[in-house]
Amino acid sequence: SSYFSVNISILIVAVVIFLLVIHHNFLSLSDFLRRELSDPSPLGLQPIDFIPAAPQRLMDDRNDQEISVVIAASDERLGGAIAAMNSIYQNTRSNVVFHIVTLNDTVDHLRMWLRSPLLKDMRYRILDFDPRVLEGKVQVDPQKADTFKPLTFARFYLPNLVPHAEKVIYVDDDVIVQDDIVELYNTPLKPGHAAAFSDDCDSTSSKVAVRGAGNQYNYIGFLDYKKETIRKLAMKANTCSFNPGVFVANLTEWKLQNITRQLEKWMALNVVEELYSKTLAGSITTPPLLIVFYKQHSSIDPMWNVRHLGSSAGKRYSPQFVEAAKLLHWNGHFKPWGRTASYAEVWEKWYVPDPTGKFNLIRRHLEAYEAK
Repeated sequence: SSYFSVNISILIVAVVIFLLVIHHNFLSLSDFLRRELSDPSPLGLQPIDFIPAAPQRLMDDRNDQEISVVIAASDERLGGAIAAMNSIYQNTRSNVVFHIVTLNDTVDHLRMWLRSPLLKDMRYRILDFDPRVLEGKVQVDPQKADTFKPLTFARFYLPNLVPHAEKVIYVDDDVIVQDDIVELYNTPLKPGHAAAFSDDCDSTSSKVAVRGAGNQYNYIGFLDYKKETIRKLAMKANTCSFNPGVFVANLTEWKLQNITRQLEKWMALNVVEELYSKTLAGSITTPPLLIVFYKQHSSIDPMWNVRHLGSSAGKRYSPQFVEAAKLLHWNGHFKPWGRTASYAEVWEKWYVPDPTGKFNLIRRHLEAYEAK
């Protein structure tokens, strides 16, 4: 019996020692695992949105700060938006997220295009724009109803589109970016300014390109100064206008000043009083912005909106100047996907083919139309 109890004691001691050894090893292992998982080296856990195609850029200095870029994508110009986004994504080390504003019937086409292997690592949200918000604010001529482009007004609603961002960049679909967009994002905005635009008079574009264009680049080119409502604003007619196709917005300031409501007010007033110039130099989206931001906006570097590449088929700029431009803008009649525009080959470099082939038909129609 005593022999049996000694054996039991030895057995208990052995089991305890065995358990202690296992426990110690387990602690060491868990400690080792904890060190491994918290190790900041790239062999540790990658963040969920790790971009497999760019591990080197991520490890070097791909910035964690999220840069929101808003772009409108209409079906007949979808290839433009795709090329613009591709050029931005390929030229940045920053964490860019695209907020693509489109109409309901374009979503499937857009999604299919974005699945292209060339775009697979791009981060984006697709936002469905409801044109009903424009009811009573835009006069649509029944004869020209098909030329009405509701998406051109998406930029008026930035805080609704990107509610959590402090700051956003808005770009048109007819641009190509040749430098890191973070530089544009970091444009300093003066206190009290909700946006920064590129001014028309002192821009590199107008100096190089549009001598003697008269009032096309002044407020009188966009607003009807014969109307009392406009005269009462006391805005000088020769004030330099700005281009709203590329801008940086401080959304905190935008919400504080209720910019969206102000823009809507001028849109609705125009429906009643026809305040815009009849010889309108630009789109109908420009006049409300010119009124609301009169002497109340900061400036972006003119090289971040080198424009008028689409205003004639001839070459306005030297190849050296085009190469140095940080952002090229084909505003005007001749779009780079129509090929008769100047420097269409620069645009072509960033274009990603449409998997449905639909955009190729649009391009052929456009080329035929431009050739007339």
